[in-house]
Amino acid sequence: MTHPATTQRSVLTAELRPLVGTRFQPTGFPDLGAAEFESAAGRALLVESAQSMANRLEAATWDDARADQVEELAGLPYVRIVDSAGDLLSSSRLEAHRLASAYVMLGKIDGGKGEEWVRDKLGLRPGRPIDHRAVARACFALDPLSLVHGVFFARKAWPWQPKIARAVTSFVEAYDVRPVVSGGVKRDIVNNEVVPGRSTAEGYGTVPHHRVEYTAGRIVAYFAVDRAQLRSYGLSEAGTALLEALIDFEVGTLLDAGLRLRTACDLAVVDVDGARPDTAEAARRIAKLVEECANELGPVTTVTWTGEKP
Repeated sequence: MTHPATTQRSVLTAELRPLVGTRFQPTGFPDLGAAEFESAAGRALLVESAQSMANRLEAATWDDARADQVEELAGLPYVRIVDSAGDLLSSSRLEAHRLASAYVMLGKIDGGKGEEWVRDKLGLRPGRPIDHRAVARACFALDPLSLVHGVFFARKAWPWQPKIARAVTSFVEAYDVRPVVSGGVKRDIVNNEVVPGRSTAEGYGTVPHHRVEYTAGRIVAYFAVDRAQLRSYGLSEAGTALLEALIDFEVGTLLDAGLRLRTACDLAVVDVDGARPDTAEAARRIAKLVEECANELGPVTTVTWTGEKP
């Protein structure tokens, strides 16, 4: 991903359109609904937030069917969260807070408390200044994707609360938007009348509902990579290149598959402005770079979470 305007940050934009028809459903927010706003191009709409796009990019690294990372990323470390029987519950690729997940912090690692294990890995000590590069190197060894999508260790008991911002930011906006108001009804073909003790809360009854979708003159997905931030981690040249390859793999995978954000928001890629990542080529780079910086990468870590209070 490159952009002629800067070497510090790379920008890529993708023109999108609904795969079927012209309507689409944007993301919604509690007590707000769709996020409409005025722009230089007229009435605009946030179709997908930066937080959601980060999750979608990271999902490109995970294979639900295998309950493991995708085969192209074999050799990369991450944290697996299992129950007392050893069955997978989640992972640092699936958790909203990644390495800082409560299931990691309140779980057990090698018989010890997860929170203390992670704290020691990060090198945090009372009365000593935080070493940001040491924190970055530790996160890289545990799960490199935490340096791509960010992590915030908000632990009050720690002497420091390290925070790493996103190195890649993505979101989707639509311009020249118009609402499409429609509705429907959930029918009860057994009882057309209200029956005492059988309310809509239990799923009974005929219930009308409304729906607001949108049409747009233009829908655009934006991707921005802060390459200066990637270099600031102080990793080896191969380590930094690995992060760049991972970003290319995620973005390429997302664009290749199209953006099926919701049932009523399935968007196809029409055109890309910028160097579109080659997913297969990025996978080859990842395999090579994993070997080159093997000494900086740790093993896959297993955390056992039982749900018991510490």
